[in-house]
Amino acid sequence: MSDSPSRSALFAGLVQDEEGKPVDVTMVGRVPNYVVEDAGFRRHIESEVVDCQVIEMLREQFMAHREFATDALLQMLGKDDLFTKAMIDASIKNMDQVLDHGLPEGARAWLGMLGFKVVIDRHGQVLQLDMPEAEDSFGE
Repeated sequence: MSDSPSRSALFAGLVQDEEGKPVDVTMVGRVPNYVVEDAGFRRHIESEVVDCQVIEMLREQFMAHREFATDALLQMLGKDDLFTKAMIDASIKNMDQVLDHGLPEGARAWLGMLGFKVVIDRHGQVLQLDMPEAEDSFGE
């Protein structure tokens, strides 16, 4: 994984273990790690391992509901032109770039207020991705 000093754990504060306990974030050298408590042992998982899984899951959900998501974002932005639509489509396709650039200021708090939650096991495998607002919006 990358050891770029500018990287941070994208979903810090939004990740929980299987028991519902919040997962800490700590730096190991210059690499952020999620820390999962496992029977008294603190397992360190590079944040990028978890973050990449979450980004891919989000991209899959957006792609499955692409038209609805694009229309909702256009409505939210108050725009309905071809250039904005193309920008949104490109952003969805290039979601993995958020790993390099990080989340916008306040995005993590906003996601938390919406009920966004990531559940991982002690090995860093994403077991569950909760997005209650998205379920209602997509009409699943």
